[in-house]
Amino acid sequence: MNSDASTTAPPPAGLPESLRVKRTRRRVASRVSLLAHGEPMVWLTGGAMAVALTMIVVLLAMVFWQGLLTFWPAPAVRVETETDEVFLGEVSRDDRYEPGENVFESLPEEVAADARAAVAADDGWATRRLIRTGNVELTGTHFTWVDDFLVREETEPEWAVVVERLSRGQAAGRFYGELTGFAVDGEATASAPQPAWEQFQLRHAEALARNAEQERIKQEEIAPLSRQQETARLAEKGALQERGPDSAEHVAAREELASVESTVAEQTAILQEKIQELVEENDRYEVLFRIADGREARLFLGDVVRAYPANRLTWSEKWGVYTSRWAEFLTADPRESNSEGGVFPAIFGTVVMTLLMSLAVVPFGVLAAMYLREYAKRGPVVSAVRISINNLAGVPSIVFGVFGLGFFCYVLGGGLDELFFPVRTAAGNPTFGTGGVMWASLTLALLTLPVVIVATEEALAAVPNSMREGSYACGASKWQTIRRIVLPRAMPGIMTGMILAMARGAGEVAPLMLVGAVKLAPDLVLDGVFPYLHPERSFMHLGFHIYDVGFQSQNSEAAKPMVFTTTLLLIAIIALLNVTAVWLRARLRRKFVSNQF
Repeated sequence: MNSDASTTAPPPAGLPESLRVKRTRRRVASRVSLLAHGEPMVWLTGGAMAVALTMIVVLLAMVFWQGLLTFWPAPAVRVETETDEVFLGEVSRDDRYEPGENVFESLPEEVAADARAAVAADDGWATRRLIRTGNVELTGTHFTWVDDFLVREETEPEWAVVVERLSRGQAAGRFYGELTGFAVDGEATASAPQPAWEQFQLRHAEALARNAEQERIKQEEIAPLSRQQETARLAEKGALQERGPDSAEHVAAREELASVESTVAEQTAILQEKIQELVEENDRYEVLFRIADGREARLFLGDVVRAYPANRLTWSEKWGVYTSRWAEFLTADPRESNSEGGVFPAIFGTVVMTLLMSLAVVPFGVLAAMYLREYAKRGPVVSAVRISINNLAGVPSIVFGVFGLGFFCYVLGGGLDELFFPVRTAAGNPTFGTGGVMWASLTLALLTLPVVIVATEEALAAVPNSMREGSYACGASKWQTIRRIVLPRAMPGIMTGMILAMARGAGEVAPLMLVGAVKLAPDLVLDGVFPYLHPERSFMHLGFHIYDVGFQSQNSEAAKPMVFTTTLLLIAIIALLNVTAVWLRARLRRKFVSNQF
């Protein structure tokens, strides 16, 4: 009671006026709620922003760290265990776990006793490492877990060589062995590691050139012959369906098909012979190795994509391997079920699809927003349209994929096939009635259309009405006002909508799985074959590639680093597209803001 009286009592009468005012202000301020000052909300909103930024930074840091380290060459270790097993390879990762009793039951009695003692000394925990041993055709596995309490000896052999190779038969994936020699035509020309390595370096570039020539013959010479034969076959089938089996047109088409098949078979046989000669020339050279268990192994020089003595590399040589792998990753086709090689087709497909999507969504989105903002009168219909647009922004992307598959592929594409390609359709080879980059782009254009419409409407609404009224006062029509006054000044906001649409569309995966993205597309959607742009072709996409490598790969451990690297690349491509659009937006903003009156 006394305390309440003291806080409400007036200041003593003898105080100067200035002190009386200050004490009065303090009493008034003490009655104001802390929330009224706004300081708790400042801390709350600032803390929320800090948490959000921390999550984004941690995510990006993890992707960058894992993605950038994927191609760095690691040392090759040779591990001997207490169970007399020997492994040679690269340490992929380590793990700390609590071993169960079943781990020790399979071990010899003395080894099991020592292992139990080592685990007990570490409070029941143990450490193990995952070693990438490769040599799957010899060992039957790509990776092996090795418990540290079983390691008897661990070394880094001087001439342990890591080999990245092409698949041939059961031989696939990486190979690890100690270099012992080099052979030509079955005869050893080097029986020591150093001269063998020198001969490998001397001959390997020539072998890679022969491999490239094989691919050139297949793509530039054999592939056109196959297309020529397919065209003649479809012409013969079309004549049969339209004119009948005894018509002159069908007889001529059949004779033409026979002539083309004969010519194609002749030329293909010659080209296949050239390819076989290149293969046989590469197979003359063999690299000799001794694998971990002491057995001898031979690799054909033509199967070697890249090889390096992991424990002899200098710092500059490691950088050479690192940059070489990055160059292959950005420019080559994938191999080993997408877990090795490059992702150039996926990069190309992602960029082409994103650009086609932007060309489709921006004009229609801008026109729709312009009508809603500048021409349409307020009413229930316009309100319903706006509500529908906002609702479409929340529809799951897979629903758009189902719609794209049903409408674009089956209805629209099937109709085009029946109209222009009835022969191919009858033969079970639809042209537009299946997934392709055009249908994928249109599907994602529908997906991102609400983003563009909303952003454009906001940009148009931000243009001051005084500028419109001034244009009308000068005698301009409504369209002239929109074209010369409103649209130029709304263009930065329109570009913002396009940036958001590109960012979302480039990262979508679920719809693409239904309307055109595939695991491997040997032919690009843009090439040197008329009509050059092939909108009906399936394509590879970085987002789908990440899903396929991460969750559908047979060798998931080998593919795991590629997931982070491909994710890093996708983020970089989206950032590059966005930075380009932001730069254009900034230029437009500077241009039109400086011209305002």
